[in-house]
Amino acid sequence: MARKALCIGINDYPGTQMDLKGCVNDANDWAAALIGRSFNVSRLLDSHATRVAIMGMIRGLISTAAKNDSLVITFSGCGTWVPDSDGDEADGRDEALCPYDVGSKGVIVDDEIKTLFATRKTGVRLLMVTDSCHSGTVTRSASNEAGADTRERFMPMGNWMSAKAVPRKLAGTLSASVLRPTGASRPQGLFSRVMGDVLLAGCEEGQYCSEGIINGRPNGAFTFYAIKALKTLKPDATYADWHQAILKYLPSDRYPQSPQLFASDTDRKRIVFA
Repeated sequence: MARKALCIGINDYPGTQMDLKGCVNDANDWAAALIGRSFNVSRLLDSHATRVAIMGMIRGLISTAAKNDSLVITFSGCGTWVPDSDGDEADGRDEALCPYDVGSKGVIVDDEIKTLFATRKTGVRLLMVTDSCHSGTVTRSASNEAGADTRERFMPMGNWMSAKAVPRKLAGTLSASVLRPTGASRPQGLFSRVMGDVLLAGCEEGQYCSEGIINGRPNGAFTFYAIKALKTLKPDATYADWHQAILKYLPSDRYPQSPQLFASDTDRKRIVFA
């Protein structure tokens, strides 16, 4: 039974005015936690986390996994949305991940992730952990201890698409201050379409998913407290137990976000990383 993980962290988004601070730290922290639990971990950080690299690494991870293997994929970076092209989204929008080269290569839409996940063999366990925005109403802001320099981990289309390509009725004004859309679908839409998946997300719809200076370094609040909670779990703890342990820390006065667990009743009762 193999244990493999891919940890992705992107702070640098050239040409978009949407650079972040804590995503690489998030990825390294997840990697350390997973190595401590006997996972073979690969990392894609900043300029290495291109669209081709992310798709290729996820494809390779899934294609080589066998029954009873445990896979973990973590992503910290910007999310965005694009107009739905195949009519499978009630709100008319596909959620998407923003790779490092989003400005030149575009996004990774939820339908592409769905296709990759659907290729895994029966009995392969897959956990996705997201500390980022995947719909218009789930954002990530970055702040220092003084509360300044805030950033949202939502990438407006006007920041990475050409002005000619942006659908005006959906995106509005082209600038770094484009308002995130309202009424976007829930964040589990990106990753929960194949039965058996478990998704841990940093916040619920309509909330901010925040990062700040924690113990002297930039971190996603969800990542920091999820790993802190993980260290307190008993060996037979389930995903439901882990989620409840995280909720002891979040939401808080400083980070008013409610981490979410999306899984079937059966998967909620599975032992963490089993």
